[in-house]
Amino acid sequence: MSTPASPQSNAPTPAASHKPLDRASLPHNEVVVVLDFGGQTAQLIARRVREAGAFSLLITPKTPTSEIKALAPKGIILSGGPASVYDEGAPTCDPALFELGIPILGICYGMQLACHMMGFHVDKGDSREFGRAALNIKDRRDLFGAIPEKTAVWMSHGDQVHPGTAPGTPTLRGGRLEVLASTDTCPIAAARVVDPMPGGLKFYGVQFHPEVTHTPHGVDILRNFLYEICKCSGSWRMADFLDTEIARVRERVGKGGVICGLSGGVDSSVCAALLHKAIGDQLQCVFIDTGLLRKNERELVETTFRDHFHIRLKVIDAADAFLADLKGVTEPQAKRKAIGARFIRVFEETQLSMGLHGHNFLAQGTLYPDVIESGHSAAGTSAAIKLHHNVGGLPDDLEFDLLEPLRDLFKDEVRKLGEVLGLPDQIIWRHPFPGPGLAVRILGEVTREKLDLLRDADEILLEEIVASNLYRSTSQVFAVLLPVRSVGVMGDGRTYESVIAVRAVETQDFMTADWARVPFNVLATISNRIINEVRGVNRVVYDISSKPPATIEWE
Repeated sequence: MSTPASPQSNAPTPAASHKPLDRASLPHNEVVVVLDFGGQTAQLIARRVREAGAFSLLITPKTPTSEIKALAPKGIILSGGPASVYDEGAPTCDPALFELGIPILGICYGMQLACHMMGFHVDKGDSREFGRAALNIKDRRDLFGAIPEKTAVWMSHGDQVHPGTAPGTPTLRGGRLEVLASTDTCPIAAARVVDPMPGGLKFYGVQFHPEVTHTPHGVDILRNFLYEICKCSGSWRMADFLDTEIARVRERVGKGGVICGLSGGVDSSVCAALLHKAIGDQLQCVFIDTGLLRKNERELVETTFRDHFHIRLKVIDAADAFLADLKGVTEPQAKRKAIGARFIRVFEETQLSMGLHGHNFLAQGTLYPDVIESGHSAAGTSAAIKLHHNVGGLPDDLEFDLLEPLRDLFKDEVRKLGEVLGLPDQIIWRHPFPGPGLAVRILGEVTREKLDLLRDADEILLEEIVASNLYRSTSQVFAVLLPVRSVGVMGDGRTYESVIAVRAVETQDFMTADWARVPFNVLATISNRIINEVRGVNRVVYDISSKPPATIEWE
């Protein structure tokens, strides 16, 4: 078993129909593919590979070996997953994968599955091993080159690979399993399979998770796989991505036009800047005032993009329509679907009213985490954590062709791309704001009165975070209006008013996050100001939940 964090309870969504992989569409000519077996950190593996300078691609294990071979990958990584190799319907991959002669690294379930398929003995454990373990390295060549003989690793598994072969099962091509490292409870914590045939099988497996920060030398182990074993060049750079993506956008759009949904956040801003560099005045940016925005958001966007960047910008006031759609809606996924559908209707109306008949493309700043959390990843095995309004929340009758140039990037990669594009720091490092806006920060029904209250509280919160020089050291800070009231005392009189929750997190990729240790004196000032300055609030609480098991947003 795998997954070094508590899995979400959501059932996996069915995989979409398989779309053949196309090497020509990749933003780099050197790729490492990651087969996603459903582990919540599969995308983290992909991100670690990119951080190390190699382009990674997360794909479904059902991908035919012929398609993987056509990508000419430098290496293949098999991710962890929540299953046991002995479970009915456990995910698997094409056995021909091991005949390609391409280096393969199996992580946790990926190691167990590969060893099981190659004929080695995998024991179904009676209990899980979860948490930090001391790794004793026996062979410090290739995979463990320059790694200390004793180091900490993060375990999360039930099954284990054991010495010898499965009864009555020959090993693939007569390969031999060599033990590279062990722990007190796991005799084969890392292994290498030696193939007697020249140019044949090149397999390495680790029972622990090198991709998580709890494995201090995990990144070094992955780099050893990429550079010592796969012989990657380490040439994946944002400037390369920009050049490739600009060429791809120009080819796809041709002489047509693009409408870009601009929110003023990091993602849509970088998306708009990239498209403007690619197609110039063929781009029409549209900012929709949903009525669900932060205070003064509309003015900021108009000033920044129309006046500073000289990008064609149309501002649409659609607050009444959005609030009408949300009337009586309390379920989070229903909110996201309603908002996603209304966005598209407004874009369609704008296309007609402005005579943009040739603007058949709709551009969005969709990121890789959005796609994964909505259950729309290429792997098709991740649980649907929540529907992002611009992915799972889109209506079925969408008439636009979607253009999502950032769809394969993580948040930190988008910031790097913004730097390459020359965007100012105040935009690049702006804290993320959800597409559905304050609607998913008001638990329960959304009303104008609640929006005004939350806007005021959120403004105070951000003012104090900035004043305390904490904005850049935190990744996202915001206020949430809870659907409860509490008893309080003001001026010797009883109050029964709303509760505000403050959420502040630190993260690199927004796939995992920890709550920020904001100093108590700063929290005290924030609480005091909100309670005294925002009419209708008499209690402020601080959210100390990590992701997982919680998500960053409350809805």
